[in-house]
Amino acid sequence: MPSASTKAAATTASADTRLAPGTPGHRRMSLALFAAGLAAFALLYSTQALLPAISAEFGATASAASWTVSAATGALALCVLPLSALSERFGRRAMMTASLSVAVAVALLVPLAPNMASLIALRAVQGAALAGLPASAMAYLAEEVRPRALIGAIGLFVAGNSIGGMSGRIVTGWVAQLWGWRAGLAAVGLTSLACVLVFRALLPKARHFAPGTLNPKALARTVRGHLSDPLLMRLYVIGALFMTVFGAVYTVIGYRLVEAPFSLPQGVIGSIFLIYLVGTVSSAAAGRLVGRLGRRGALYLAVSTTAAGLLFSLSDALVLVLVGLVLITAGFFAGHAVASSSVSRTAKTGRAQASALYQSAYYLGSSAGGTLGAIAFHAGGWAGTVLIGLVAVLGVVSVTLYGSHSARVEARRLHLAA
Repeated sequence: MPSASTKAAATTASADTRLAPGTPGHRRMSLALFAAGLAAFALLYSTQALLPAISAEFGATASAASWTVSAATGALALCVLPLSALSERFGRRAMMTASLSVAVAVALLVPLAPNMASLIALRAVQGAALAGLPASAMAYLAEEVRPRALIGAIGLFVAGNSIGGMSGRIVTGWVAQLWGWRAGLAAVGLTSLACVLVFRALLPKARHFAPGTLNPKALARTVRGHLSDPLLMRLYVIGALFMTVFGAVYTVIGYRLVEAPFSLPQGVIGSIFLIYLVGTVSSAAAGRLVGRLGRRGALYLAVSTTAAGLLFSLSDALVLVLVGLVLITAGFFAGHAVASSSVSRTAKTGRAQASALYQSAYYLGSSAGGTLGAIAFHAGGWAGTVLIGLVAVLGVVSVTLYGSHSARVEARRLHLAA
C-alpha cells in the first residue's frame, strides 16, 4: 500500500493548478513565450549582422556603429527594473503585450532613420520598450508553471531567444544583400509583428498573479534585499560576464568575416548565425545538465566550452572559426539558462524584481561586450576581441569558485553548530 507521505504528495500534485508539461495550457504557454522570445531577440539585435553595411553608408567606425546594438541593450538594462515593478501592478501578460507592441511599432520606423544619431536614438527607444518582456516572462513562468518544470520552461523561452537572434540576423543579412540594410530591418519588423500576434493569441491568462501596489519604498526594500543576497549577486555577475563574451563576439564577427582572408558577402555572414541553433539545443538541455552535474558543474561545463570556442576562433581557417562560434554559442546559452533559472528559484519574494536585476546585469554585459569588443577589435584585431572574452570567462570561473568555497564554509559552520 502507498505510504501516507506518498498519498499526501499525490494529493498535493493533483491540487496544484499550475501548468504542467503535457497539458494543453502548458503547450500554449510554451509556444506563446517561444514566439515572444523569438520576436524580442530578433528586434533587439536586428542591426548586429548589418554593422559593416551601416558603417559603410554613414562612414562610421566599428565602435561607433556598435552603438546601434549597445544603445538598445543598455536602454533595456536601465528600464527593466521599473517596468518589472509595473508588471507587479498591471500583470505580466499585459506588460509583455505592451512591451512587444511598442517595440514592433518602433521597428517599423527604424529603417527610415536618416542618420546614425537618429538610428541610435530609435534603437534606444526600442530597447527600452523591450525591457517589459524578459523579467515579466520569468516571473510569469515562476508563478504559472510547476516548480519541477520551471528550468525546462525557461530553457524553452531562452531557446526562442536564440532562434530569434539567429533568424533575425539571417533575414537581415540576405535581404540586405539584395535590397540594402534598411529593407533588412523592415523585414525583421514585419516578422516580429507576426510573432506578437501569435503570442497574444496563445498565452493563457495568469491564474496565480496577485496584483500589488506601486510602492517605491517597498520596491527599494525588495531590491536591497535581492542585492544583499550573496547567491543572487553571484548569479547576476555570472549573467553579465557570459553576455560580455557573447556581445563582444557577435558584434565584431561580421567585421572580421567581411575582411581578408575570409571576404564573405553580407548574406553569407548573416547565415553564420544559423549557429544559434546550437544555443537552442544547449539552453533547452540546461535542466538535464543541472540534474546530472549540479548548478556549479553545469556552469563549469558551460564556461569551459565558451573558453575553448574563443581559442578556436583565433584561427584563420574558416572551419575552425565556425567550430569556435559553435562552442561559444553552446556554452553561452547553457550558462545563461542555468543562471537565469537559478535566479527564479532562489528568489522567494519579489520574483519580478529578482529577474529584472538579472536582466539588467545581463544586458549591461551585452552593452559592455559590444562596445569593448569593437574597441578592442579596432586596436588589436580579432585577438583583442578574444582577449576581452577570455577575461570575462575568467571572471565567471572566479565567481563560481568563490561560490563553491562559500558553500563549503557555510556547510562546515552549520556542521560545527550542530
